[in-house]
Amino acid sequence: MQRRNVIVVGAGPVGTVAALACATRGAAAGHSVTLLEAQTRIDDSPRASTTQPPTLEMLAELGLIEEYLRVGLVSRTFQFWDRPTRQLVAEFDFDRLKGETSFPYVVQTEQHKLANMAIARLRRMANVEVRMGERVVGLEQDHERVKVKTNIAEHDADYVIGADGGRSTVRKALGIDFEGYTWPERFLVVTTKFDFQAALGCCLRSYMADPEEWTNLFKVAGDDLKGRWRAVFNTREDEKDEEALSDAAVRARLSRIYVPEKERDYLHLNLYAVHQRVARNFRKGRVFLCGDAAHVNNPIGGLGLNSGIHEAWHLSALLSRALRGENADLDDYENIRRPLNIKYVQEQTVANKKRLEEREPAQRAKRFAELRAMADDPKRHKAFLMRAALLERS
Repeated sequence: MQRRNVIVVGAGPVGTVAALACATRGAAAGHSVTLLEAQTRIDDSPRASTTQPPTLEMLAELGLIEEYLRVGLVSRTFQFWDRPTRQLVAEFDFDRLKGETSFPYVVQTEQHKLANMAIARLRRMANVEVRMGERVVGLEQDHERVKVKTNIAEHDADYVIGADGGRSTVRKALGIDFEGYTWPERFLVVTTKFDFQAALGCCLRSYMADPEEWTNLFKVAGDDLKGRWRAVFNTREDEKDEEALSDAAVRARLSRIYVPEKERDYLHLNLYAVHQRVARNFRKGRVFLCGDAAHVNNPIGGLGLNSGIHEAWHLSALLSRALRGENADLDDYENIRRPLNIKYVQEQTVANKKRLEEREPAQRAKRFAELRAMADDPKRHKAFLMRAALLERS
């Protein structure tokens, strides 16, 4: 049984960044990293797509930024719209963050591209082993090591990072509660070639408020780099899967965001439950949780994936110092990242959702007025962007 310094479970974008950061930081000291992924290939279904400025800075330090920019779309602005009237409420411009970050914009692209390019880099590193199709079935630990059991083998490690998603096997093996709730409605993602920017005049990232059915519109690069749009809708609480995914219902939703009848074809559908949950612990002994294994939230605002990558970045630095025998308080990881997620990511994503779905007319008008006032005031505009971009609390 080979002993590894760090084992990372889960080869999504958070897990692959965690593995790459640990391997890069520990290369000079000879630290070894193993990445375990249950699936034989990376899931390429439409999921998170917005990469915030501080995350781009991390990718730059890992040597991935040039490739990442080639396969993504740079978006400087995002907008809030009143969908029923097709009126622009407010626009926010990341250019106001020049001087605060080297990347005053977001990049919109599919998350599987980041995972795949990180894996390609990991496979070229002498201190890394990537094992696809190897599913973790249990783990045991004592004060000196962690033993990871998979469907194929057993592995020993100094530390383990669980980045294996919202249904995390690692979290369950540790007996850590996943506290929170599930929204009664679900989110439907419709991927289409229809050009919403040309048709509606919106930008590449637009949030459309509607008390009955809000819509978020995002353009991503697509694997062919020709561009795809994702339209995200809330479903009714009583709407069954078969109804939401039916061709008639999908085309009706596209009609309500002004897609002409002859252009309502779509490429992909994704319907999923939406949760607001945080693990009671982000660490137990020598095992740590990152990303969706540690917390899940609604995706409005693009905070979940980015906060997960920030956790991986923070944790890799702590583990690298600990493995070198330097002073590293590993409790700092949970003490900093868990409260930050509860007080910021969870609260902010809930607020983002409420902003879009507000039904009471006076309160709805008040929310729109607040957005306009922030957009028009340079100081408040920048402060809003600092928070939205995770620069304030990264």
